[in-house]
Amino acid sequence: MVDAGAFTSAASALTTWAGLLAPTGALALDATIIHVSPSRSRRAGSVLVSTRSRRSMPWLRPALVIAQVNPQMPYTFGAAEIERDEVDLLVEVDHPLVEFPAISPDETTRQVGRQRGPAGSERLHVAARAGSTSRCRVRRTGEPSTTWASTAAWSATVLIGLHASGALTGSKHPDFPGKIVTAMVGGTRPLLDFVDRNPDIVMVPPTITHGLAAIGRLDRFTAINSAIEVALDGSINSERVGDRVISGPGGSPDYAAIAHAAEGGRFIVALPSTAARGTVSRIVPELTVPATVAGPLVDVVVTEHGVADITGLNGTARADALRAIADPSFTESLL
Repeated sequence: MVDAGAFTSAASALTTWAGLLAPTGALALDATIIHVSPSRSRRAGSVLVSTRSRRSMPWLRPALVIAQVNPQMPYTFGAAEIERDEVDLLVEVDHPLVEFPAISPDETTRQVGRQRGPAGSERLHVAARAGSTSRCRVRRTGEPSTTWASTAAWSATVLIGLHASGALTGSKHPDFPGKIVTAMVGGTRPLLDFVDRNPDIVMVPPTITHGLAAIGRLDRFTAINSAIEVALDGSINSERVGDRVISGPGGSPDYAAIAHAAEGGRFIVALPSTAARGTVSRIVPELTVPATVAGPLVDVVVTEHGVADITGLNGTARADALRAIADPSFTESLL
């Protein structure tokens, strides 16, 4: 049996997983174990945390499907729901789910979020770049988040508050108007309780949340990502620290391509300028590992030292703009 969890660091964007896990794919599964919530109907339950385990993906197509039924698992609607006859063996369990603790922003994180655009935006720069009616996607990498404090995207408390206040409505989603649409949920218990049987939450496959055909037609699509390091040509590494893989590429390649194709789309990378307590620059002359996203697809890079809008800039101008937002103690090494 191939453990699906082993693929979290696989060098594959989310939209390519289906092909890899299909019966004829390179990572075809013989058996799989899924985690489901109890059903109050004839359905077997709901697959959370990710619809990458859903039957719309190949995970439920191997010879053997085992489902752990856990009353502490939230029930979510949409693509996360599975039918009883899709499961070969049900095993009852009752234990808490793994939680992802909330990240408390430090002062550097807040400075990244407070950066203003060249024209002196009146709002927080990253939020202003996204715009109030943009379709905005934010991704968390293996590194500590950098912009979440200002964009309010990863805090379960803020997410729930935005929804309760009416600020987060999903009203402009072309396929699921009025819904919060996602392919994955993870966080603290309050967030899991919030999504449990919440009719405003719809789980969909990554081909919808990350697919060019599904969302590439949206105007002003804005993706806000972090990275481990950014090279002077604009390319980013979101997967490796030296020889150690700490994350897969996730949705970054998908969203960079979509933002590039969408009318008015923007791909924003926000990160602290240094790592290892200020001893390592995260703006580097060049990447020594394969790029997660190529430089031409990166529009804006933000650190606590400023904003580099590198859209359309040539090599020299692009390097100068990125050098200007590096930590001053490393500027000379970037010449």
